[in-house]
Amino acid sequence: MPSAAPETLTVLVYSSNPVTRDKVRLALGRRPAPDIALLEYVECEIGDEVVQVLDAGGVDLAILDGEATPTGGIGLSRQLKNELVTCPPILLLLGRRDDRWLAHWSQAEAAVPHPIDAIELAEVTAELLRRTAPLGTTATVAPAAPAH
Repeated sequence: MPSAAPETLTVLVYSSNPVTRDKVRLALGRRPAPDIALLEYVECEIGDEVVQVLDAGGVDLAILDGEATPTGGIGLSRQLKNELVTCPPILLLLGRRDDRWLAHWSQAEAAVPHPIDAIELAEVTAELLRRTAPLGTTATVAPAAPAH
């Protein structure tokens, strides 16, 4: 008998700024889209914590703040992609839209600019989770009943 699919997806949120971490969690809420499983958050404020948590596994998506100090999310993304055998998808929060080339260099799967636009962040997060989440971790949406 196959094991039951997880009921939640784990999202790591890294920023040295607690306000930025709060904005990410508030923008995404418990479910960024109706077809995505509930989200569980792991927050990190130091780059070394991110490496330890991702190395341990169990994270479905990492959201890294490119403006974090002293370890920025852009360089951290490149380090993680090159050092971890299994690295979850990474979404970068960039200081400017013009910094997208840095996101490409960092090997991140996606990037959104500061200030955080809740709709854009939720859409990009949901798309990344749809592409990479284990089977069965997207919510099942029942079809509407036919009208009589």
